[in-house]
Amino acid sequence: MSEVKYVSRVKVEPVKGKIRRAHVPAAEEPVLFGVHSGIAEHYGVAPDAEEPHATTLDYVVAAAGG
Repeated sequence: MSEVKYVSRVKVEPVKGKIRRAHVPAAEEPVLFGVHSGIAEHYGVAPDAEEPHATTLDYVVAAAGG
């Protein structure tokens, strides 16, 4: 079995409702995750209930496309 080359040290904290704050490597400021548009609707969150933020799915799709 190969040796582990990298372990990502990430800390995720709840903020309010669906909003979470993630501390990720190489980012000076935390990243906010939440819900928006159709994702908010899927989770039963009213469009104006929370400030919209990118979802974790948005970041996964961006990473796969890069």
